[in-house]
Amino acid sequence: MKLKHLVSALAAVILLGGAAAAETVIRFGHPGVGADNRAYSHGDATTYARARELIEKEFENDKDIKVEWTYFRGAGPALNESVASGQLDFFLLGDLPAIVGRTRGLDHKFIFATNRNNPIYLAVPPESDIKSVEDVKGRKVALFKGTNLQNATDRILELHGLTEKDVRFVNLDANAAIAAVTSGNVDAVFGGQEYIPLARKGVVKIVYSTKEDDPTLGRNSSYFVTTKFAKDNPELTQRVVNTFVKAAHTISLDENREEAFDAWTRSGLPKETFEENFDGIRLSHYANPLIDDYVVARYKEQADAAKKYGLLKGDPDIDSWFDRSFLEQALKDLKLEGFWSEHDAKGQIVKRGVIDTAKTN
Repeated sequence: MKLKHLVSALAAVILLGGAAAAETVIRFGHPGVGADNRAYSHGDATTYARARELIEKEFENDKDIKVEWTYFRGAGPALNESVASGQLDFFLLGDLPAIVGRTRGLDHKFIFATNRNNPIYLAVPPESDIKSVEDVKGRKVALFKGTNLQNATDRILELHGLTEKDVRFVNLDANAAIAAVTSGNVDAVFGGQEYIPLARKGVVKIVYSTKEDDPTLGRNSSYFVTTKFAKDNPELTQRVVNTFVKAAHTISLDENREEAFDAWTRSGLPKETFEENFDGIRLSHYANPLIDDYVVARYKEQADAAKKYGLLKGDPDIDSWFDRSFLEQALKDLKLEGFWSEHDAKGQIVKRGVIDTAKTN
């Protein structure tokens, strides 16, 4: 009897071990954290999906599938390190860190765009005499280098007759930059919508926004999957992309604008921040997932700029990076072909989507 029990016990262990080995963990990464280091963010369809647990719901009946999310306070550079260590499968990245990672051997596919023209703000202390971009010449300015904010800021400077060499930049992450500008340790900071609530409180004042500047300015980001995961798990990859594209469709509808803002408050930023940041901007443009000529042009532009500043170790070969197959299948599966507009390199609509029918360009 003892032998029989021992054999049964061993069989149970083997079965349990086999079940554990069969479990697939889908690991998602995001560059940045919410307020107070919350594992939530804002501003695109994937962060909306995270807030509403859409990925978890997609796989809730798959008992052998586990979903993990990791948010990186060190933003893109820290996320790239995790990708290099084989710790992530899907992740959002801004253009610059994604390009840098690619030139350093990270093997991943660019599968859809997450946002375009994310506004950038120049914030200064309330009593500052800085009134424009031109006024930061010779000043001490906080900037999170190595992120998509760096190249985007360089373009702003260039269009206003300056270069990085004209500014005394201090490399600080988003949270440290806020502390530095509010304490007066730096003269100004280039950043995102996190400065809107501070301006409302009178802690800083915003003297410039890309929203009133060249239409190609702002930050761009996209979503990626490692080549290995996509090759080993094409069906899971497609389900993930379908879920995110469905989320992009949801927040693109004008009637869901408030729902998107409500979901993004899980990041810790107040709803009013998103209302002001996206004032005059339709989310259908901002969250457009298409890899159109506009997106391609921005990434080539950023790659050229990164080369100019000596940030790249090789050629990123932008054209071979894009894998539209999962996006195209998602659009077909969800009956969303022709829903979003396609844009040319300068941002003008060349093929109007259903969402923009009867809308101005």
